[in-house]
Amino acid sequence: MSLTVGHFLALGAALFALSVVGVFLNRKNLIVLLMAIELMLLAVNMNFVAFSHYLGDMHGQVFVFFILTVAAAESAIGLAILVLLFRNKSSINVDELNELKG
Repeated sequence: MSLTVGHFLALGAALFALSVVGVFLNRKNLIVLLMAIELMLLAVNMNFVAFSHYLGDMHGQVFVFFILTVAAAESAIGLAILVLLFRNKSSINVDELNELKG
């Protein structure tokens, strides 16, 4: 039995659905929200790589490289903001961060 593109798409869909559930069920902890968003990006990246491999085209893998670069920057900035909020508020509970509303 060999792996087909359907196997990778099913796994990517399962990871994406798990991350969507993580975002909607846990709206309290900011770290878990950031991890769920990263899992979404990785699920999409896996689909890009699977299509790139099965179509014999490198454009999908180059696109994944740029997505991972942006995701790393987003994680670094998000965690830096999280550390500053924790220093000021002594909590990472999203409900207590209502001062950020405009």
